[in-house]
Amino acid sequence: MEFKSLQSLRRLHPGWRLLQADNAPMIIAFFHRCFVKPNARALPASELENALEDYLYTLRIQVDAAVFPRAACEYLADWAANERGWLRKYYPQHSDEPHFDLTPATEQAIRWLTGLEQPHFIGAESRLTLVFDLLQQIVDGAETDPEARLRDLETRREAIEREIEDVRAGHLNLMDPTRLRERFLQMADTARGLLGDFRQVEANFRRLDRQVREQVATWEGGKGDVLDQVFGEHDRIADSDQGRSFRAFWDLLMSPSRQEELSELLARTLALAPVAELDPDPALGRIHYDWLAAGEHTQRVVARLSEQLRRYIDDQAWLENRRIMGLIRDLEQHALALRESPPRDLAMRLDEPAPRVELPMERPLYSPPMTPHIAQQVLEEGEADGDAGALFEQAFVDRALLQARIRQALQTREQVSLSGLLEQHPLEQGLAELVAYLALAADDHRSVIDESDQQTVYWHDRQGVPRSATLPRVIFSR
Repeated sequence: MEFKSLQSLRRLHPGWRLLQADNAPMIIAFFHRCFVKPNARALPASELENALEDYLYTLRIQVDAAVFPRAACEYLADWAANERGWLRKYYPQHSDEPHFDLTPATEQAIRWLTGLEQPHFIGAESRLTLVFDLLQQIVDGAETDPEARLRDLETRREAIEREIEDVRAGHLNLMDPTRLRERFLQMADTARGLLGDFRQVEANFRRLDRQVREQVATWEGGKGDVLDQVFGEHDRIADSDQGRSFRAFWDLLMSPSRQEELSELLARTLALAPVAELDPDPALGRIHYDWLAAGEHTQRVVARLSEQLRRYIDDQAWLENRRIMGLIRDLEQHALALRESPPRDLAMRLDEPAPRVELPMERPLYSPPMTPHIAQQVLEEGEADGDAGALFEQAFVDRALLQARIRQALQTREQVSLSGLLEQHPLEQGLAELVAYLALAADDHRSVIDESDQQTVYWHDRQGVPRSATLPRVIFSR
């Protein structure tokens, strides 16, 4: 927070430039409507341009017809320019239409403005409780004395037993409505903040990819050295505090049991009367699905960057191999020119064009195979200690049966989609059976998995709860 640093930040940071812009209210309101509120990661240029045209038309009616005179496409091009840096314009894979996405600096500015709104109240008590909980977790996680850990656990057990006795006696210690609303607002703010972290993670990997490309373009050493440095940079980011935290967050979020637990907790929380008085955003009920979508987009971006980097390095290797082949061809032409009249002052002759290396130990002595001796043992009777019920609860997906269903459906038609096949044969074993269908499509070269077109399938689990999954369109062919 020095004068020169703040002066440079004011001049160079895109978020600060956005707050200083003359049309900042219009720009920020449009970004919040199209990107932040629906948690949209990337929008096609045509869709975003139509949305901006409609938004400008409404503003011109409400404010003044002469306000905001430029066209929507001009505004988008200006916002995505390097001197602005508010939008990121890029071309996705297998698409000729440009897409736009918010930059992390723009999202930081919007979140800062959101925090300027007058809150319902300041949640001092919940924040103090959170401080105590975090300090307790730090102390427990760093405690190396087993006796101290046991004393702490016994103290907690005694507190839990006292609470159980109070509940059995009919004494329920409930939170008052103020404390419930306080904690809900803090939870909602933290949950929305997680969505903005994904854009920053994507920006970090894109910055790493750009630096690596610059190193490869200007590298004069061997390809092994540049690859060693590239993977070292990638591992350094993955092993950093941010990388480990993001990986732990993603692993926790991908747990099916944790997803079901989070869905149940959100539904029960939003159903509480004190929380309903706040008129919460209905999107909070599915915020964890937005986390999954944003995390999956981040994972795909990282995978796509790795694939592009591999192709980039392959192109550099192709140029190097082309130069080597040119040198070899020049040598061959010189050799052909000297074939009829070889030089007389040749100092040495080559018996073979390449050396033959034959090591004695490459031909080991014959070793007769060992005949195993199997001793017959008598099984002793006994009683099993574990629960045998788990053996009968295993789910087995018969891939041969699924393949037979696909062949039966293709007897009367040339192609059949996975959704159409599931209408005839609904899923009986849920997600495991759906994954088996995808594996069959991936193994069959005649099948098509179109990631540009999404489809949603539905089924009921063993408890009768409706489930759904969105996946690329799968088409089986003869």
